[in-house]
Amino acid sequence: MRHAVVIGGSVGGLLAARALSVAFERVTVLERDDLPEGPAARRGVPQSRQAHALLARGSMVLDELFPGFTSEMLTAGVPTGDLQADCLWYLDGQPMRRARSSMPVYGVTRPLLEHLVRQRVRALPSVTVTDAAEVTGLLHEDPARGGRARDGRVCGVRTVGGTIEADLVVDAGGRASRLPVWLRDLGYGEVPVSTVRTDVVYSTRHYRYDPERIGFAVINAPYPGMPRTGVTVRQENDRVVLFLGGILGEEPPDDDAGVRAFAESLPGPEISDFLRTAEPLGDPVRMRFPASVRRHYERMPRLPRGLVAVGDAVCSFNPIYGQGITVAALQALALARTAGAGRWFTGAARLVDSPWSMATATDLRFPEVEGRRRAVDRPLDAYLRRYRAAAVHDTDLGAAFLRVSNMLAGPGHLLAPGRVLRVLLSPARAGRGPARRRPPVAGRRA
Repeated sequence: MRHAVVIGGSVGGLLAARALSVAFERVTVLERDDLPEGPAARRGVPQSRQAHALLARGSMVLDELFPGFTSEMLTAGVPTGDLQADCLWYLDGQPMRRARSSMPVYGVTRPLLEHLVRQRVRALPSVTVTDAAEVTGLLHEDPARGGRARDGRVCGVRTVGGTIEADLVVDAGGRASRLPVWLRDLGYGEVPVSTVRTDVVYSTRHYRYDPERIGFAVINAPYPGMPRTGVTVRQENDRVVLFLGGILGEEPPDDDAGVRAFAESLPGPEISDFLRTAEPLGDPVRMRFPASVRRHYERMPRLPRGLVAVGDAVCSFNPIYGQGITVAALQALALARTAGAGRWFTGAARLVDSPWSMATATDLRFPEVEGRRRAVDRPLDAYLRRYRAAAVHDTDLGAAFLRVSNMLAGPGHLLAPGRVLRVLLSPARAGRGPARRRPPVAGRRA
């Protein structure tokens, strides 16, 4: 095959380019932004200033796509730890017992990760990364004009500077992808969409790392009765990133006193203790994420050939769970196997099913969250509440929980007969976490 065009030069687009670099003679990545020479946040990736860490499965896939990639991160100063031994997890407000595991976690910032991936992709002889290139539409071949297929074919893209022909077009344009509009304008109809609305508001700030004051990571996840989250993760350049978030009307404040009060309201004391003496390295950066959105291209009655979509252009997840980069990496592996041939969107939907169901099921625990609920959700949620309570004390159950949340195993891993029995026999009782006084916090919406 001759030429593939990738719309978008962020992580998802770069990984797609790497995946196609073997099957295609030429791969062209078109990025609207002016790309920086080094690791730097940029306008086209608003998440680049927010907290990131690389999940265990994501690091494994990146090493498969780019041999030695994790070693390269370590050389660049990225700290690493054991996901269960070096991270303090709060499950429904209770601290999970730590134990050594085989699951690594890497405290890498988004700008550095993207920079390292971009360097690897630019070194591929068949790939060209072009910045300041805005795509405005698709080149479409109508079968009525001599084509034999029932549906048309995408044969390139339109840009501000002209047209570019291609045998395959990959949309990696992110959450703001224009692909649904382009398909509608070409007569293919509306793309079905699933939405789970959580109204997440979150902020990120960096602090100087002090090993005597904070460990590798602390993770307070939200749960019914506690619609707030707080996370600290150690990152490169001797920094700690603080992520504070809220859902359903909860908003983290930006002033120092409000931030400390917000952290004080979380179940665990570690973050608030750290903030009492922590030295900030900049101002907080705030973002809003109204809803998780999944575009069901696989449900379209017809689609043009020669078209693929990946990453947030297909499914954008609640950022609290940190799934996006790992899912994009898994899609790149699938793209490397298929080169976009066959029923791509059907296979891509199966790949997204598990992380989507895990993230949305956690969100839908909150009665106020808008989204479709299934009949099985209530008994499953009751079991998972008991599971989390048992996993706080049972390190084997805790390890299984982390394997699933890191996409090293599917959700069924938690339903293995031996684990179900351990959960049912556990003396731990499911609850809503410890009662804590929640001080008034400026910034909360009425």
